[in-house]
Amino acid sequence: MATIESVHREIMELKKDMDFIKNILSEKFELSDYAKKSLKEARETSESEYVDLA
Repeated sequence: MATIESVHREIMELKKDMDFIKNILSEKFELSDYAKKSLKEARETSESEYVDLA
């Protein structure tokens, strides 16, 4: 049976995790030149060239 203290600890851990995720998402990242090139190539590739993995 969960006690109020254990529920409080779990909520505080979740709060820390959420703060961590929010900090990561708020950072401004720059794609590397390799990633930009790969993304450009992927966008130019016709969907018919993709392999169906299902």
